[in-house]
Amino acid sequence: MIMIKSTKPLVSTQAAVALILLGPPGSGKGTQAKRLAHEYQIPHISSGDLFREHMSKETIIGLKAKEFIQAGKLVPDEFVMDMLFDRLAHPDCARGYLLDGFPRTVAQAEALAGKRDIKIPLIVLYLEVPDAVIVKRAEGRLVCKNCGMVYNLYSSSPRLPGVCDKCGGEIYRRPDDDANIVLKRLEVYHELTSPLIQYYTDQGILLKFDGNQNSDTVYYQLKKSINEKYL
Repeated sequence: MIMIKSTKPLVSTQAAVALILLGPPGSGKGTQAKRLAHEYQIPHISSGDLFREHMSKETIIGLKAKEFIQAGKLVPDEFVMDMLFDRLAHPDCARGYLLDGFPRTVAQAEALAGKRDIKIPLIVLYLEVPDAVIVKRAEGRLVCKNCGMVYNLYSSSPRLPGVCDKCGGEIYRRPDDDANIVLKRLEVYHELTSPLIQYYTDQGILLKFDGNQNSDTVYYQLKKSINEKYL
């Protein structure tokens, strides 16, 4: 059995795995995704990061996505799929990948099922977090404009107010972390994304976790379940 506390990558050159992280916005998917992608040596593909890249470059997809994101709405499937499937075609995804923020609807999940390599096992990790906790997390979240380091006023504030510990850059609060926008995003999530839980449960590939815990605790629970069930 693989030792859970090992800091070495656990995936050999013969093994491959595709991971999907599900959960409401602000549930900690991004934090866990970075750690798991490093552990299993697979690319972390965040729909949010891809859209922010397109928005910063002011591409057609980026400009349209900005309108929906700032309104707290889901970006239409046509934009998401074009962007994501182009990324999955890159060589670094040949042995697996970790999807963070995709799929968001059953239609997207079905589209992914039609595209992905079935030889690579798919594992869906679902983080459950109450809405009230999500709103509080968003209200306290701060981000460095320079390096993207994330802080929280309630749990992990920077040593100096407004200054990033890592690079000294300016820390700011993202407009989409406003409580009203977060509540709207949660409403959309429950309406459109929650059915994914049943979709993947029916396939027998969904693993459920309590996301309202210390991030290290959540991480080791995720890793332990992946290792014991699939590796």
